[in-house]
Amino acid sequence: MPNLQSKWRFLMMILGVQLIVMALLSREGYQKRVTYFFRIFRRTDTGVGASMQNHTGRDVYANLSLLSKSLTREESMPYCPKKSPLVGGPLRVTFPSGLTLAQVERKNPLVVRGGRYRPPNCESLHHTAVIIPHRNREHHLKFLLYYLHPFLQRQQLNYGIYIIHQAGNYTFNRAKLMNVGFREAMREEDWDCLFFHDVDLIPEDDRNTYTCDAHPKHAAIAMDKFGYKLPYKMYFGGVSALTPLQYLKMNGFPNNYWGWGGEDDDIGIRVSLGGMLITRPSLNVGRYKMIKHKLDKGNEVNPRRFNMLAKTRHTWKEDGMSTVEYEVLSREYLPLYTNITVNIGTEKGLLSLPPKTQMAANRLPKKDAKASLPDNELHPLS
Repeated sequence: MPNLQSKWRFLMMILGVQLIVMALLSREGYQKRVTYFFRIFRRTDTGVGASMQNHTGRDVYANLSLLSKSLTREESMPYCPKKSPLVGGPLRVTFPSGLTLAQVERKNPLVVRGGRYRPPNCESLHHTAVIIPHRNREHHLKFLLYYLHPFLQRQQLNYGIYIIHQAGNYTFNRAKLMNVGFREAMREEDWDCLFFHDVDLIPEDDRNTYTCDAHPKHAAIAMDKFGYKLPYKMYFGGVSALTPLQYLKMNGFPNNYWGWGGEDDDIGIRVSLGGMLITRPSLNVGRYKMIKHKLDKGNEVNPRRFNMLAKTRHTWKEDGMSTVEYEVLSREYLPLYTNITVNIGTEKGLLSLPPKTQMAANRLPKKDAKASLPDNELHPLS
């Protein structure tokens, strides 16, 4: 009898210990301590893989200070490799207070007038123009330029940055400004790829190459505001890329979306109607951080956007690159970018201009694009 009681107590003791262990393991704090205990036995990985896990990344300017102007004659330069040796993966993105454009300029000594750059030691395989629609977002612009210039240099691109600034106070029209940017950039150079880039999105991984694919590319697949996930399949907003041929096949972008919303979805539909697909980088690579801000005054939500989207299949050939109307008011070649200020009118069209000024606005010779045009050479927006 005593032996049976002893065995019973022993079994109850074992069961009690098991219950206590299970209770401890269920506590979050204990789980963390156990996890930490096992981690200390793992090999520490300080390479790109570790950066990908925590996405802290490295400084976007790392190693770029080693680049310098080459003494080799341009015709003797070798081609850059298909994969740049400067690309390293995740980048650290913060928004320090007090940043100025003068500081950005000093950080990018190889960028020349108009925001142009070419690799100093090799001939780039890619020529990319970055088009940024803009109005009253100078605070965001300086952060984008701070990150975008070294980001593109790491990829060994021959590139130029164009700011397309909407003059006046009428409702903002992002898509029409991108149409303007395409035409004006192509008048200056035969770019083989054009990136259309929101001013408040900062790329977080330099493996997200700013080159074009066989089909239109949607680069901003994973934004922090969407939890680094694609919000829906046909989303084409934020940052996208097209070759000139792809752009013309879909008749560019719509001109009639005044205010916020709708134009991204219209563009996605145009890609399909043009017989093309949408390509994207992986979620780990196509990451972007958005600079937080409130909805801009003059860029209120477009209440007609859903009705307009329902008609895209019938309107895309009549509304787009083939019908865009605008006036170039000034063209400035600044140290970090080319600033083109334009009058894109209103929903009722452009304001009337004197015949001489109209000719100057629409027939700017390509050779004149090398010099800055003062405002008084073109009719200002009244």
